[in-house]
Amino acid sequence: MRHARAEHAGLSDAERRLTEHGRAEAVDAGRWLAAHGFAPNHALVSSAVRTRETWAGMQSAAGWDLQAEHQRALYTAGTETALDLIRLLPDTAPAAIVVGHNPTIAVLAQLLSDGVGDSAALAKMSEGYPPGALTVFDLVGDWLELELMAATVTAFYVPVG
Repeated sequence: MRHARAEHAGLSDAERRLTEHGRAEAVDAGRWLAAHGFAPNHALVSSAVRTRETWAGMQSAAGWDLQAEHQRALYTAGTETALDLIRLLPDTAPAAIVVGHNPTIAVLAQLLSDGVGDSAALAKMSEGYPPGALTVFDLVGDWLELELMAATVTAFYVPVG
């Protein structure tokens, strides 16, 4: 998931906060995921303020009782580093959520897709990855073995705020 809509400026880039619209997007995303039966066992969240706020809004709206792993490396990660961080997710977490930044999240979502998932979701995902956008994947195997083009897109959602 890409973080929800954030301020254009802050004390630093890492300290940019969500806008009011972004907070509403985070809540909407959490409600949508919960309504579609998604309940993560692990949350990998960039250490930036806007990603932590996105997670907090989603978690509260979805009713998840889960502490996020805040990862500074995800804040600056390119696609290869982000994929490496995902590969380190515990095998005890069959369902995980990753909240990060563009362009990394959008590019990684495209690269992970095996191209044979939900055709409407794939088409919508190819149109862009706005703030708050999220892709739901189905994958087989351990996190450590995750490869590019090895996950099936089951849904793509852009929250409204």
